Amino acid sequence: MTQKKTSRLAGIDLKSAGPLIALILLCIVGYLLNPAFISEGNLTNLLTRSAFIGIIAVGATFVITAGGIDLSVGSMAAVISGVMIILMNNAVDTLGTGVATVLLGCGCAIILGLGAGLVNGLLTTKGKIEAFIVTLGTMGIFRSLVTYFADGGTLSLDFDIRGTYRPVYYESFFGLPIPVWVFIFVAISGWFLLNRTAFGRYCTAIGSNEAVAKYSAIKVDRVKTMTYVIQGLCVALATIIYVPRLGSASSSTGVLWELEAIAAVIIGGTVLKGGYGRIGGTIIGALILTTIGNILNFTDMISNYLNGTMQGLIIIVAVWLQRADFGRKESKGE
Repeated sequence: MTQKKTSRLAGIDLKSAGPLIALILLCIVGYLLNPAFISEGNLTNLLTRSAFIGIIAVGATFVITAGGIDLSVGSMAAVISGVMIILMNNAVDTLGTGVATVLLGCGCAIILGLGAGLVNGLLTTKGKIEAFIVTLGTMGIFRSLVTYFADGGTLSLDFDIRGTYRPVYYESFFGLPIPVWVFIFVAISGWFLLNRTAFGRYCTAIGSNEAVAKYSAIKVDRVKTMTYVIQGLCVALATIIYVPRLGSASSSTGVLWELEAIAAVIIGGTVLKGGYGRIGGTIIGALILTTIGNILNFTDMISNYLNGTMQGLIIIVAVWLQRADFGRKESKGE
């Protein structure tokens, strides 16, 4: 009875509401440090930058809920953006610098994302290789490929094509930037898929106990492979809205995106060992990470170069809290 009272206050589930409370507190701190934090321009920029990691993190929620992990998402984004740029630049002579060339690049990105996710999934399930090893290997492969394509330098999008493509990142629709609308669509779709479909229930069941899931006639390999395909699709969508921002790709593109995506998922309450996932929490987690980076830009107390350090510490603390909570439940026989 006491535990229920401490975990719930005035009808609020503190464990579920924790990430939202943390985000609100961060926003208050940001405002106190600099009132410009709540300016329309800064909030719009914060939401837009959250979209990239948020979209990828939605895909990561499925992978982690089913008991997997994907360390290759940042490198995958880099190679997809590089191939997109090469393809669009080479298509100028045939298709010109209009919408058709941009659509060709976007279609290529979707196919590459689905294909990369499928490879990760099949190597993990059919190849019987640990997901950590598979995605660590493909991370190195993808990163080296984009470095090779760029000949150690940078791949730049044709200037005229970038002019056509630019609105995908910089234009707004009903007051919200287009990347934010894409984020909203992906988040709603992900929430529905995880919480309102048999596939989502299968992901949770597999992450909780894969052996039991097999005995329950769940096609474990197929479901786990599909989580990596969803992850690849999310990476492709994030890349499509990222490329017009800089109009270039290099070996440094997408660096630490996997760290941010995993951090957003864990902060949001999804259990790292699988069996429980929260899309809503993941969205808030992505906003928290971006807000921390934004606040660091507004203050000189902590260098902005330590943003990665902050994210790493957040992951460690979040996983420690999860394990501590799990240990308490086990000791009480829950």
